[in-house]
Amino acid sequence: MPTEGDALQQARTEYEQHLRTCRQCYVDTTPCPVAKLLLRAYNNARRNGTGRRG
Repeated sequence: MPTEGDALQQARTEYEQHLRTCRQCYVDTTPCPVAKLLLRAYNNARRNGTGRRG
């Protein structure tokens, strides 16, 4: 079972990987709708305390 820190790291990795591989995100400075969704998922995980240290 993945830990909370793993979930936060996975969300961040997915967002960063998308920015590198998406043609629109790579060329434009404006993130595409998928990048916005991935960033929102990452921010929600971080806000919910996922991955916080003691």
